[in-house]
Amino acid sequence: MPAASEVSQAILEEAARGDSTAFAGIVRAYQSLVYSIAWHFLRDQALAEELAQDVFFHLYRSLGEIETPGHLGSWLRKVACHRAIDQSRRRKHRPRVGLDQAPEPSQAPVEADPLMSGQLERLVADLPERSRAIVVLRYQEDLEPAEIAGTLGIPIGTVKSNLHRTLALLRSRLERKFRTGPAVPRSVWRAML
Repeated sequence: MPAASEVSQAILEEAARGDSTAFAGIVRAYQSLVYSIAWHFLRDQALAEELAQDVFFHLYRSLGEIETPGHLGSWLRKVACHRAIDQSRRRKHRPRVGLDQAPEPSQAPVEADPLMSGQLERLVADLPERSRAIVVLRYQEDLEPAEIAGTLGIPIGTVKSNLHRTLALLRSRLERKFRTGPAVPRSVWRAML
């Protein structure tokens, strides 16, 4: 499987000219990035897969607009984030499935502290869309605030202040849930997100 760094300008140009093999190579190189953003934002495998397919279909139609392999990566992140936000907004109007009706995950996630991690996942899922997107891009995709600002099309100061407020909010909510224990160390946050 080619890595994203292996997508060259030549492959990008071949895909833009209609070479299906080159396009398939681009999809293989970036599928984990797009799926990761979708899954960590939506926490639903089927929706994340559908969103990833939609993003790559949109890419196929927009290949002529992509200038460089670097532009391709940022374009895919941006489209995946915006589509995830749109999907999240649509889900608010649909009834949620109860835990007893949810299927078992195909692979159990590896977690340091399942109770705390589960609590944090629920708290992150309840955040407003933009705040959730910023947290996912920062701690799951490991993007810097400037990259997040470019991806979401917002000022870097907005990213930093939103991230600061959101983390303070998450900390206080987690500490309220676990009042009997000590404050959650910052080193734990990165592992849980």
